[in-house]
Amino acid sequence: MAQKPTFDYDIIVIGSGAGGSPAATIAARAGKRVAVIEKSEFGGESPNWGEIPRGALLHAVHVYDTAKQGASFGLRSNTIGYNYPSLLSWRDAVIKRTGAAGNRNYYEKQGISVFNNAAHFLSPNEISVNRRHLSARRFLIATGSTWVVPEIPGLAETPHHTPETILSLSRPPKSLFVVGSNTTAVEIASFFAILGTKVYIAESATRILPEYDSEVGELFTEQLQKQRGMTLLPSTKVVATQKDGLSKRITYLRGGSEHTVKVDELLIADKRAPVTDLGLENAGVAYSIHGITVDETLQTSARHIFAAGSCVNVALTTSDILAESRIAAHNVLRNKRIQVDMRIPLHTTNLQPDVARVGFTEDDCIRRDLSITTAIAPLSLVPISNVTDQRLGFVKLIADKKGTLLGATIVAPHANEMIHELALALQHNMTARDVFMAPHSFTSWSEAIRIAASKLL
Repeated sequence: MAQKPTFDYDIIVIGSGAGGSPAATIAARAGKRVAVIEKSEFGGESPNWGEIPRGALLHAVHVYDTAKQGASFGLRSNTIGYNYPSLLSWRDAVIKRTGAAGNRNYYEKQGISVFNNAAHFLSPNEISVNRRHLSARRFLIATGSTWVVPEIPGLAETPHHTPETILSLSRPPKSLFVVGSNTTAVEIASFFAILGTKVYIAESATRILPEYDSEVGELFTEQLQKQRGMTLLPSTKVVATQKDGLSKRITYLRGGSEHTVKVDELLIADKRAPVTDLGLENAGVAYSIHGITVDETLQTSARHIFAAGSCVNVALTTSDILAESRIAAHNVLRNKRIQVDMRIPLHTTNLQPDVARVGFTEDDCIRRDLSITTAIAPLSLVPISNVTDQRLGFVKLIADKKGTLLGATIVAPHANEMIHELALALQHNMTARDVFMAPHSFTSWSEAIRIAASKLL
């Protein structure tokens, strides 16, 4: 009788970010022999240079910006200022407080073996890392994605930043040119604009924040230009960059005309690419330029190998990736597998006001040829907008002809908290009437959800 092969580990997780960390922890608590391999910083993007540090800095400048407006409430606020080194110290304190960055010790305390280097498949069950060969019964690939540096003439010779490096500047630049207008790009642009930086945003699409409904882009186009002094350049292509002393010269094409602007710093934050350079062909794992190919259970073309996160789909947010990691852990550990529900992707953006969406956008519905109805409730309709003197924003709901909700977008203070009501509604196929009949606290922003739902009845 043939003996079953023996392996060094039950599960090897490649990547310690949002896609890998929850799964590794779940597997270790289930008594499995687990190893985590991390090529870069332990914890991945979110705690090291993503949402956590960026959120800490945005929170600080939003407090600063709100305080400056205190005169409208009878408060004396004309002497308010900021100290940039102190802002960076606050960011570092938040990173340390969360404990997720550089969390090698966290894994080791749970009995998880840790390796800090690139992984490369040698065969379906064997990888090399730091000149060591490791084998496992099963694998989870969660290598994430990286920012793509586009092929722009002169860019290779022009000093530039990505979101990974831009927030390490020792002081705010006087001017900044941003390529891209996705959530990350606009958050960073807004941060520096609040501190007085002259910001330019170039976007190849026809509107900024293209991952949201058109109403979001329209609202923030006006707000960022009027209140933040930004120059927004939709339908724009950067055609050349050049180092000019300590400055950078950016040449772009817009409306058939070529323009040039000189700035202190250049940020590339347009597109991402999945990290797939780990010998996947040696393991029989199918992939493309779009990412690793998986089924609804996150299983790859190799039955014992799973993949989760932005190495599968670069459009996923951290909340989506965390959910996928938990699902992947379940499917790696158990025979009865569960599927990823791709109907309710969740997106949030930390601005003033916040932006959040769940489910389909109106564009998504058009591409799917769905028959829909929509309703928008401006924040000015709810009493709390008068209480706080904040009227900028809305709630938009999308439903099918039977009234079942398909998607929702919120632009409001605390939108990232309000959206959970609608995420739950979508998850359970609730109707606009169900949402309308649910109690909503008086003088809360959530009243706008009830009003939007009423318009669909």
